[in-house]
Amino acid sequence: MSNSSSVTQFLLLPFTDTRELQLLHFWLFLGIYLAALLGNGLIITTIAWDQHLHTPMYFFLLNLALLDLGFISTTVPNSMANSLWDTRTISFLGCVAQIFLLSFLIATEYSLLTIISYDRYVAICKPLHYGTLLGSRACVHMAAAAWATGFLNALLHTANTFSLPLCKGNALGQFFCEIPQILKLSCSHSYLREAGLIVVSGCLIFVCFVFIVVSYVQIFMAVLRIPSEQGQHKAFSTCLPHLAVVSLFASTSFFAYLKPPSLSLQSVDLVMAVFYSVLPPVVNPLIYSMRNKEIKDSLRKGFEYLLFQRH
Repeated sequence: MSNSSSVTQFLLLPFTDTRELQLLHFWLFLGIYLAALLGNGLIITTIAWDQHLHTPMYFFLLNLALLDLGFISTTVPNSMANSLWDTRTISFLGCVAQIFLLSFLIATEYSLLTIISYDRYVAICKPLHYGTLLGSRACVHMAAAAWATGFLNALLHTANTFSLPLCKGNALGQFFCEIPQILKLSCSHSYLREAGLIVVSGCLIFVCFVFIVVSYVQIFMAVLRIPSEQGQHKAFSTCLPHLAVVSLFASTSFFAYLKPPSLSLQSVDLVMAVFYSVLPPVVNPLIYSMRNKEIKDSLRKGFEYLLFQRH
């Protein structure tokens, strides 16, 4: 294969070659996917339905749930189909779409997580300025900036990655298309250009991570100065779900891409990819709903309303 135009499809890494285990993988991923759809769908519906949840924090949370739905829908359905039909192929355009969507959703999610940390910082450290700094227009602008940043990031990475000549086959060492796997197939030194872009993106993500850490240091210092224990608990309860989501998403994705070369085995890469691409969209709704009294109350009211309407 002399260049990328001659590649019509890619071969993905299968979880297993045993037919029974392939079907087990299909049913397992189906259960995970349905759980993610249900959890994030409930979060989105609840926030949209309940007027009391029309606040900046829940507006950003709704955006995060939409991202999680897109994130898991980009990789899991195709992997399920391959296991069900005992194939491992993905079309060239399908691979382009996966890389574009993953780059878009990951960058947007990190941007939103950073914005949510700013929201919590203003709410706890500067409560008198909350309405001014986080009005409805400001929230829409910040969310739009996060989505636009993700789109621009995806456009640059996708265009750079697929402009490279590919001459080392078409087999990828992952169950979905990702940029590092495509770069391994390149036979040109031009891949350094894309590697440079990845470094720039990594630096931006690191800056976001530092911003989140600094925000939470100031938040915890402010919370500890609250005289009442009840006030401290209430403040912590609005921050801990977000902090847990950031920790899960950052730790799994950082380890997946920054792990030592000695741990770079296909089986390890496969497991880590599941952790950072499949686990967060399923766990995030549980974290938000279990640790958030307002969402739990709103969900209960919604179910009670539906039961009452039926009777």
